Amino acid sequence: MENNVKNIIEVKNLSKQFNLEAGFFAKNKNKVYAVNNLSFAIAKGTTYGIVGESGCGKTTTARMIIQMYKQTEGSIIYTDQNGQAHKLEEMNKKELRDYREKVKYIFQDPARSLNPRMTVFDVMTAGLRYSSLWQGKEKARQLAEKIIVEVGLAPEDLNRRPAGFSGGQRQRISIARGLIMNPQLLICDEVVSALDVSIQGQIINLLQELKEKHNLSYIFITHDLKVACYFCDKIGVMYRGVLVEEADAESLYKEAKHPYSQLLFEGAKGQLTNSNTEVKTTLQAEHSCPFAYRCPKASEECHNSLPEFKNLSENHRVRCWKV
Repeated sequence: MENNVKNIIEVKNLSKQFNLEAGFFAKNKNKVYAVNNLSFAIAKGTTYGIVGESGCGKTTTARMIIQMYKQTEGSIIYTDQNGQAHKLEEMNKKELRDYREKVKYIFQDPARSLNPRMTVFDVMTAGLRYSSLWQGKEKARQLAEKIIVEVGLAPEDLNRRPAGFSGGQRQRISIARGLIMNPQLLICDEVVSALDVSIQGQIINLLQELKEKHNLSYIFITHDLKVACYFCDKIGVMYRGVLVEEADAESLYKEAKHPYSQLLFEGAKGQLTNSNTEVKTTLQAEHSCPFAYRCPKASEECHNSLPEFKNLSENHRVRCWKV
């Protein structure tokens, strides 16, 4: 995959392993293989969905893209507004700080990510205060008032504390905190999963409006494939750290091919199948289909070797022996 100026982020052969210690005197140097040889690209101005159950590596991938975690292997390439490509792993501290001004992370649980002792204004401007964009408190106040109105709250809400708001309103504050730095890319990590269904729709519609107004790109992480198909342009389905299917949202909704993608759709409809079992922790590198132990269609070949991607169309690829 060659770097293209149309892509804001390109991930190449990305892997992440964590040491698994069973205690202070543990002798075994076991590892969890959280992400395994992952490659995808996010086109500028689009929403890329990363979908899968808990433990599949979605959040680990997102946190490597913001460099909260350093990858074990592979490369992440960011293309700036001038069309210059930068490898994150080669950035110095200043370059990484500048990058993080352009790529902001919105966490799943706003109750935990918003400091309850701070006012909404202080929450929103804490990062701005120590950035290259800081122009003084008065300018910050004007900007905060503008952004808080954009996310559907009122200027006087800036003087309140997060505990006084509902879950949906707190998520709006989290989005405002990300927007105030005028980013190019927002990473939305399960931002609607803890909200009521009616509120989920409001937040997704807000994100869509902001995307068009600010020419944003998004990474949208969710376990709900139906929500992803509604909101995203392109979707990558992950299982045990492996990308098993990738397609435009419309194609995936109409004809998901991988048995795991089909299982996620069945789960969204409330249907149970004989493959609804727990995701196993990956304690070794994947050399077979990661879904084989759950798959009703699995054969010996599936248990013995990891299939390469097959291109079903220009924008639809799947990693499955049975397709």
